[in-house]
Formats: sequence, structure tokens, C-alpha cells
Amino acid sequence: MQCSKLIEILEQLAPEACACDWDNVGLLAGSSKKEIKKVLIALDGDESAIEEAVRLGADLLLTHHPLIFKPLKRINDSDFIAERLMKLIRNDICCYAMHTNFDAAPGCMADAAAGKMELQNTDILEKEGSVTIERSQGFTELPFGIGKTGYLKQPLTVRELAGLVKERFGLPFVTIYGEQDIKEPVSFVGISPGAGSGMIKPALKAGVQVLITGDIGYHSGTDAAANHMAVIDAGHYGLEYLFLEFMEDFLKKKTGEELEVYKADVRFPETFL
Repeated sequence: MQCSKLIEILEQLAPEACACDWDNVGLLAGSSKKEIKKVLIALDGDESAIEEAVRLGADLLLTHHPLIFKPLKRINDSDFIAERLMKLIRNDICCYAMHTNFDAAPGCMADAAAGKMELQNTDILEKEGSVTIERSQGFTELPFGIGKTGYLKQPLTVRELAGLVKERFGLPFVTIYGEQDIKEPVSFVGISPGAGSGMIKPALKAGVQVLITGDIGYHSGTDAAANHMAVIDAGHYGLEYLFLEFMEDFLKKKTGEELEVYKADVRFPETFL
């Protein structure tokens, strides 16, 4: 399958139009004319993912986080990002990123995370706009945005909900802000995978009782609790590594035996003692 054709398939799922203006998504390295036979899916284009792509003889590394995020002025071995890029090019491996477009597109990151929590009557937490997407019934215009709100199947205490988050996402730990401030059981929650400090205000505006997200700092967490909203910090990686299985299933369904699809091992970056 030519790389350009694979890009068309990926664009049908999460159009680049859904990405934030500051983001850098799409084909970041390699030729759109290259023939793609093997794909490796990883959350990050880090050293281990690139080494695995080389070992497998992959033709394309598909990541969630962009390998190239800030502008590069030099492509040499004095910068670790440039060095990774050189290794990909040297081994003729294309690199494609689906970041905030995958976060925001209908049916992608936010919906998948809400599905893991079995949230009901869901809605977009922070709407960004609408986009025309091809689905089985044809082209349709759908709203897109960051995060989801929804109702739990049954009310839970904040601690019980934190335990459920750990279980559903297979996490080694979570951090809770506001447990002491919210004694009553909660049912209306928000979930926003990735860095969630910027989602505190939209969550408060939506009236959610608990926000499940990642990368929450001390002040953001305590400020949310002061406004009677608990926050469960499940880690940036902890909520987003579902990208691996999601995209593996998607590509196998869409391409059948035309592509060999592999995914990187789950490897939490933090260790807590």
C-alpha cells in the first residue's frame, strides 16, 4: 500500500482539520510515495520505538505524539530529536503523527476513554467545531472537541471511582485531588486524556463532579478541589496508551492482510517508590 493511500485511511478516521493550530500532525518524515508493508504503532517516537521499527524492518512508524514538535534548525547528532529523525531517514522509515486530531476527532481518543469507563449520555467536554467525516453510511458532519462528559452507571465515592479508573486502564497508580472535600457519591464526570490542566475550567463550567485526566499540578488540583470538583490524575501516558490497541484494531480492520501491523509494548515512563 502506498503511503499516500494509508494517509487517506488515517485522515478518514482523524482529519488533520481536527488538530489544534499549535500542533504538528501528519507525515513528519519520509516519502508519501513509499510502499508501506509494515507499520509499528507507538505513543511516542522515542529511542525504543525507533529501534523497534528498525528491528522489525517497519516502513512506517505511527505515533500519537509528534516526533517533531518544535522547529529544528539543524539536522545533526547534536540534538536527540534530530538524531532520531536521521535514524528514521537512514532506514527509510516514514513517520506519521496523529496527536490532537486523534484527541478531538469523533470516535477517537475521548470516545474510547469514555467507553472504557462505560460513561452514559456522553457529550463533548470542550467543543472545537464540526468536521465532515466519511463513515459507513457516507459523509456526515459531526462535532469534535477535547474530552467527554457522561454519567457513571451508578454513583461512586471519589475513592471508588479512582479505583475503577486504575482497574479499567490498567494503571499502577493514580493521584486524587479533592477526596476530602467531596464526601457525597458522584455520578457526572469528565474525562480528558493527556495534559488536563487546561480542561479544569471547561469541566467546572460543565458542572462535572470529577475530572479524570493527566499532568495535573498541585495548584491546578487544589484549585479544582476548592471549587468542589475532584480531579483524578491518571497520568499522561496512563490514559493515552489506549492509542496503541485502538489503532492496531483500526488498521487491521481497514487494511486486512495488506499490512503487517505491530504495536509497541506498554511501558509506563514513571516509577513510584
